[in-house]
Amino acid sequence: MKTFNRLVFPGRFQPVHYGHIKAIEYALEFSREVIVVVGSAQESYTIRNPLTAGERIMLLRVAFEREFGDDYCKRIFIAPIIDTEMNKVWVQYLRMLLPEFDGVVSGNPLVLSLFKDMGYSTLIPNIYKRDTCKGTIIRKNVIDNGGERISCVPEYLLELLKKVGFIERLRSLSQED
Repeated sequence: MKTFNRLVFPGRFQPVHYGHIKAIEYALEFSREVIVVVGSAQESYTIRNPLTAGERIMLLRVAFEREFGDDYCKRIFIAPIIDTEMNKVWVQYLRMLLPEFDGVVSGNPLVLSLFKDMGYSTLIPNIYKRDTCKGTIIRKNVIDNGGERISCVPEYLLELLKKVGFIERLRSLSQED
């Protein structure tokens, strides 16, 4: 397979989970550097986006240090990006805000299509436990079981999620009218 100078990996990371970590690990196999785009950076304190961009960046840094070590961490950049709400120009928007990149790693069909339409290479990682390891499912499980079991999230991140109030925040948000 082709090797790349720099790949983009976009996500909302609400919260960071093993699916994200495995996809970034995959991207690092094929690229000198990876830009992790923290999307919807302006969103927080909602059921869909409970964590702030700063909290997500902190969780990502901890995960990278634990999973990849210092050498790999030097190859990963994190960029919080505010939504444009205009899919057709989203890749151009990223080109304006990020260092030059060669392509994208994603399992999201819309993201893949948008990058392909702009002439970029697209890589689809093996999706880790696709049926259970999704932010939507993780957040729903936290709301339903009070945070007793948070699957797909590394154990070392659970304490940090509790510290920033992720569980209480989600439960409180779910009780609003």
